[in-house]
Amino acid sequence: MVKMWEEILEQPEVLKKTVTTNMAVIDELIADLKSREISTVIIAARGTSDHAAVYAKYAIETLIGIPVSLAAPSVFTMYNKKLNMKNCFVIGISQSGKAADAIEVVKAAKEQGAITMSVTNFVDSPLAQTSKYHLFCDTSVEQSVAATKTFTSTVFLLINFIAKWAQNDELLNELKNVPDIMSNIFDKADTIKEIVQKYRFMKECFVLARGINYSIALEAALKIQETTYVRAKAFATSDFHHGPFAMVERDMPVIVYAPEGPSCKDVLEMINKLKNSDADILIISNNQELLKLGNSSIEIPKGCSDYVSPLFNVVVAQMFACNLSLLKGLNPDSPRGLNKITITR
Repeated sequence: MVKMWEEILEQPEVLKKTVTTNMAVIDELIADLKSREISTVIIAARGTSDHAAVYAKYAIETLIGIPVSLAAPSVFTMYNKKLNMKNCFVIGISQSGKAADAIEVVKAAKEQGAITMSVTNFVDSPLAQTSKYHLFCDTSVEQSVAATKTFTSTVFLLINFIAKWAQNDELLNELKNVPDIMSNIFDKADTIKEIVQKYRFMKECFVLARGINYSIALEAALKIQETTYVRAKAFATSDFHHGPFAMVERDMPVIVYAPEGPSCKDVLEMINKLKNSDADILIISNNQELLKLGNSSIEIPKGCSDYVSPLFNVVVAQMFACNLSLLKGLNPDSPRGLNKITITR
C-alpha cells in the first residue's frame, strides 16, 4: 500500500487527538484576542497551506465578522517593504514550518506588537518559534509528498479554534462527530475506485465549488496535478460563469462540489449549464437531486454544515487523486520534480 493511501486512512484518528493537543493554547490565544481591538486578520501561506488559509478566510469572516486578507509574502521578501500590522491578528500556515516567506510576514507582525499564530506539524520549526502562539497538527511525520493528513488536521484545528472564538457551541458540537463520520467515507473506496476508471486517460479537467468549499476545489485540483500530472484547474462557480466557461467542450471532465447549504442554488445553475454543453460531470454532494444530475456521482455524509462538508469533500478528493495516480501507473508518494518540503522566499 502506498504511503499516501495509508495517510488518508489515518485522518480520523489524527483529528481525534489534534484538538485535545492544542486546547490549552487555543484558550490562551482567544483570551488574548478578546483583550485587543483586532481590525484585520492576515494569513500567510503557500500551496496546500494557502488552501487552508482560504478556508479560514471564509470561516473567520462569516463567524467572527472580521475581514481577512491573504498575505502577499513577496511584499516582504522581494520588495523589502513593511506593512502596518499593529492591530492585526497574523497567522502563518506551513506544514513543515519552514516556509521562509510566511516566516518573514509573521516576524514583521510580531515586531510591531501584533498577535501572531502559526499552524505547523513541527513544534520546533522556525515558524512555530517565530509566532507567539503555535497550533500543532500532531499528525506524526507525513511521508508522502502529497499532503493529506496535514492539510485536514490544519483545517480541523482552524475551524475548532474559530468556532470557539465565535462561541458557537452548535458548530463545536458538530465538529466532535467529524472523525467518526469521516471514517464512513472509506466505505465508498470501491465506488470511488470504479468511478476513477473512466478518467484513466484524462489530460485536463476543471474543479468547481462555491463559498467555503472553494478551498477544497483548489486543494482537489492541486492533488490531481501533483499526483496524476493532469492539468486540473479550480474555479469558484461564480467566476467560471465568466470567461473560463468558454473552455468547456463536449466530454470535458468537470468535478463539481455541491454540498447542501448556501451554495446549492448557484451550483445547480452551473451544473445545468454544463449539462447543456455536454460536459462530463462528476458531482460530489449530499443532495440526492443534485447527485442524479451527474454523469457520475459520489455521496458525502448528510446533515453537515458548510463548515464541515469541506472536511468530507477533501477526503473524497484525496482518494480520487490517489486512485487515479495508481491507475495511470504513477507513484503518488513521489511525484516527479517535487520534494516534501518546498521553501520559497
